[in-house]
Amino acid sequence: MDPKTMERLCSEAVLSNQNAWFGKMREIFEGEEKGPLVLNGISSWHLEFGADGAPLYRDPERMAEKDLCALADRMEGALREDQFRPACVEQGFYGVHFVDRIFGSEVFFKSGQWYNLYLETPVGELKEPDLENNETWNLAKEYAEAFFAAGTTVPLFGLPTIASALNIALNLYGQEILVAMLAEPEAAKHDLGVINDVLIRLHRWYLDRFPIERIQPVISWGRTQPPGYGQLCGCSTQLVSPALYEEFIMPLDDALLAAYPRGGMIHLCGSHGHLIPLFAKMPHLRSVQLNDRASEDLALYAAGLREDQVIYLIPCPGMPLEKGLEIARDRKLIVNADVHIEGMRVKPTV
Repeated sequence: MDPKTMERLCSEAVLSNQNAWFGKMREIFEGEEKGPLVLNGISSWHLEFGADGAPLYRDPERMAEKDLCALADRMEGALREDQFRPACVEQGFYGVHFVDRIFGSEVFFKSGQWYNLYLETPVGELKEPDLENNETWNLAKEYAEAFFAAGTTVPLFGLPTIASALNIALNLYGQEILVAMLAEPEAAKHDLGVINDVLIRLHRWYLDRFPIERIQPVISWGRTQPPGYGQLCGCSTQLVSPALYEEFIMPLDDALLAAYPRGGMIHLCGSHGHLIPLFAKMPHLRSVQLNDRASEDLALYAAGLREDQVIYLIPCPGMPLEKGLEIARDRKLIVNADVHIEGMRVKPTV
């Protein structure tokens, strides 16, 4: 990278600002501060496409350099006193089907996004993949190595979509995993357990190898948490009853979040309100991230979560910012949007 690009990606002023915001965010997670804090991260990546229209994932070292250069070109707005604008690089290999491909599912690109085909083996026979020789996992590892070898100090590293046991099981089996929970519970528990063990191994590879201060899970620019917090995707939990979630999924989700020193977040985007009493019982669940349909249920989360659990809110037509601020006025709140909220300012010290 040229000297001007490296200067931006190692800017002491931007790093000081970023660290000051992390300090304010840490006060919300671990202290008495409630916010609201405005999060509006900066992210960029560079993709090349093949003749079939699918992204070309080759030469991870070159991809990491291109992504860092693209981020540097967007960092002019990083220094804000009213918004936390962390600089993030996240190469989302195979989208939400990254882990599906690791497990051997056929993944393909169509109409601008990734899809996968279900496995042909029945629920209960899932085998742990050979990660050492797995093409998809090695691609992600090589990219991460290249990112950190570049020697930058500012950009956060966003993980690929490691998701959650239930999300991946639904991608691999469709409705059959839900049927198995009722008809073949031991088979369902076996496969969900295999998936979760692999997900934890993936997270721990990053945690064991790189500075935790630089690592953020998926959608890093919009779900940034203080260093040491993890994340899982709970999109599909709306499909299961409280009883099924408590028996089959809740222990796995909490174990995955426990892989991080301080627990972490569940991303929610549907109608998950029936599970809030269980979310409140999960010791390692420290925040919930709400967008779209889930944002409309903000009042349920504000009333039902523990006092120490932080709510991340993306305003939407069904939950405009002003209404959300009123509903969550007594809650620990982070707003992910390009907005200004009077009184929320941070002045970094160099």
